[in-house]
Amino acid sequence: MTLVDVSQISATLFVLGAIFIMLVFGLLSFGILKMFQLRYRAGVYSFIGAVVSGVVFGIILNEWYV
Repeated sequence: MTLVDVSQISATLFVLGAIFIMLVFGLLSFGILKMFQLRYRAGVYSFIGAVVSGVVFGIILNEWYV
């Protein structure tokens, strides 16, 4: 393993990535929890929300940082 130079990453990109990581994985874990509670509709909505959040994150990255 080598060291990775992250000095070129802007603060806004880091914050944006952290927020979307927390949002997507939070929605996924909430969806899994709702599935175990046999609330399938709420679980599916959480999974859909995670997918939509991931797509929005990709669009934002493509528009602002590429």
